[in-house]
Amino acid sequence: MPLATLVDAVETPTPQGIASALSMLIRSGELPPGTRLPTVRDIARELGVSPATVSTAWQGMVKAGLIQARGRAGTFVLEPTTPWLTPRSQRLADRGTAAPGMAPRLDLASGLPDPTLLPDVSASLERVAPRRASVTSYTQPPLLPELEAPLRERWPYSPPALAMVDGAMDGVERALRAVARYGDRVVVENPTFPMLLDLLDHLHLMAVPARIDHRGMVPAALHEALTSRPAAVVLQPRAHNPTGASLTASRAEELATVLSRHRYGRDTVVIEDDHTNLVSAAPAVSLGTWLPARTLHVGGFSKSHGPDLRVAAMSGPAGAIERIVGYRVLGPGWTSRILQAVLHDLLTTRPAIASISAARYAYFARQRELASCLRGLGVDVEARDGLNVWVPVPDEAAARVTLAAAGIQVSPGSAFVVPTPEGDDAPGPHVGDHVRVSVGGLREAIPDVAAAIAAACETSR
Repeated sequence: MPLATLVDAVETPTPQGIASALSMLIRSGELPPGTRLPTVRDIARELGVSPATVSTAWQGMVKAGLIQARGRAGTFVLEPTTPWLTPRSQRLADRGTAAPGMAPRLDLASGLPDPTLLPDVSASLERVAPRRASVTSYTQPPLLPELEAPLRERWPYSPPALAMVDGAMDGVERALRAVARYGDRVVVENPTFPMLLDLLDHLHLMAVPARIDHRGMVPAALHEALTSRPAAVVLQPRAHNPTGASLTASRAEELATVLSRHRYGRDTVVIEDDHTNLVSAAPAVSLGTWLPARTLHVGGFSKSHGPDLRVAAMSGPAGAIERIVGYRVLGPGWTSRILQAVLHDLLTTRPAIASISAARYAYFARQRELASCLRGLGVDVEARDGLNVWVPVPDEAAARVTLAAAGIQVSPGSAFVVPTPEGDDAPGPHVGDHVRVSVGGLREAIPDVAAAIAAACETSR
């Protein structure tokens, strides 16, 4: 690989800027698998930075599974094992097992909902299909009229306008495309959902991390992050992935106040990803209550009604929603009205409503039982909300190998941490080695799983 290829692609000579440039070159195919990268010292010399700056970027790329350091042989671009997955998704898909190809006995890494807790979509399809056998016009409303009322009943604030999109991440992407331009900064929680970081890379946007606590993003951290003059702030208001934290109403109001008073926050758009939505045990909260004119709120239904339904609702100012809906006309056109009709049926029929309530309680109970068992075994874990438990471990890699040997797959915590120019976040309760344990696949034997996790913590010390 010519040194100039990488140097020319770097817009900002920081660890994040260097890693972003290399990531884009790999994704575009300019650096195919097997390419040997220039040495750290050569790159540092050409960019006018310290070798430590380049090394920090390389460490992030190694963790993302994009490159591999082979000692004196050099550093090489890796062949993606699943080319359709984004870089950090590939990292999450890594089983961390000492026996490649061996399926885990218990998959607690996927973050998927328990299929036994999903409502019966087939029954809904049977009821809906006869009424929705065909589309008679391309100019029918993109939002099924009868669906609007059930959505508004469940929305955390009175939304100016609503639209349907093809899943929560589709909504977040369309929101980002509507409000941010090439090179803009976007404030995100640290840690955060890895696919959001991949999305920001894909859109050539720069993530600015802000630490969180058990009540969500910390106001002081948001205040500091706003000095970067971001175009948007992306929040997970409930069941934060991976920590399970949920915004309280008072914390949401504090964040809205920071955005209203900070000189660089007054024009910043808030994008909320309520991915767990109806199976979250925490109350629905949105900064839209205080900032309705610049909040885009996405409510997903994948965790509650099934990942393959691919339906989410989105609210925001009428002008912004109209632009997003208008842009979709050039692509998918609209979210299938048949699927919207299925969602309407599931939101308004008693068996489906009861199924969602049962799922919400089941995840709540699993969270608390696992956390209680772990605390009883000396592992400092808090029960929070949603489908994930964020478990601190002395050594992430060693803990995952130990659990893999026991047939248990968990997600690497490092995949959720936002890279920074300094290479790490400021000290905080969620920084350091962790694993994410999904309770979606945890139906029984929770004490046994807790014992295996505790043992992995001991062996990784």
